[in-house]
Order: sequence, then structure tokens, then C-alpha cells
Amino acid sequence: MVRIELVTNIAPIERCFDLSRSIDLHMASTDWTGERAIAGVTSGLIGLDQTVTWQGRHFGLKIQHTSQITAFDRPRHFQDSMVRGIFRSFCHDHYFENASGETRMKVSWCSQRLSGCWAVWSRARWIVTCGRCWIAGIAALSGRQSLRSGGSSYWAKYHEYSRGTGK
Repeated sequence: MVRIELVTNIAPIERCFDLSRSIDLHMASTDWTGERAIAGVTSGLIGLDQTVTWQGRHFGLKIQHTSQITAFDRPRHFQDSMVRGIFRSFCHDHYFENASGETRMKVSWCSQRLSGCWAVWSRARWIVTCGRCWIAGIAALSGRQSLRSGGSSYWAKYHEYSRGTGK
């Protein structure tokens, strides 16, 4: 089993939580893989018990992965777990907490694969690369660079609550 954690500080907590479950932001942050939501929730914000099927190109292969939101406590935590995909198991937790006026976001992946060393290396490389792009996208879109001056509003295009359509 491989476990990877990434931690960063961004703000505010509700915005970070919602951007982390934005299907549109995920696709924008993984654009280089051609990853797209092809079934289930395919745009907007995903919620408890909902599923999404992703399809993208990783390691030169077209891969599909279906996840379901299996835990949801807005704005502190949500979890997506693999329903179908290339891993034996895959669980992805997202934690959020207030920390000195910013939001501390921690993402944690646990996964198991059927095959050997190549799978461990490739899986870890894929998760870290995608995770860094995803976190960088949330940080940039949440206005991390301009928090002290009132924040950026670019993130709003990925955030349904700003348009009054969130759940």
C-alpha cells in the first residue's frame, strides 16, 4: 500500500472546500492529460454519494477511474473512494482547518495495485504530479497570492456558490 500526503495553506475554508470538489477545476488543472469527466457528475460541484468517471491519458494509456464521494462534512472533510479503476483500492481524503487566518488543506491518498515495483513507482509519480497541479490550481484560483489585498475573484468561475447555484 502506498500513502501520499500533501499539505498547503490557502484561504478561506469554504472556498477551498468547494473548489476541491469542483469537477470543472479538476479538469482545468489536469488539462495536460486530457482528463475529462465522462459519466456521473460531469460539471459543477460533486457531493455526498455522487459519482464521477474520469478518463484521461496517463503513461501513454487511456485510463478510466470512477470515484464516489463516501464521506462529507462541509467545510472540514470529504473523501472520494474508487468504485472502478486500475487500482485494487484507492481512497482520497481532503481535510481543511483554519490555521492563523488561512486554511490548512491536507490531501491524502491510499492505494493498492495488483502488480509490482513499476506500478508503485508509476502510481506514486502520477499521484504526486496530479496532486501538485490540483493544489496549485486551488491555491491560485482561491486568491492565495492576494489574500492580504482582498483576494482574487478568478476562482469564482469554478465556484457555484458565487453564482448562487451551489448545494
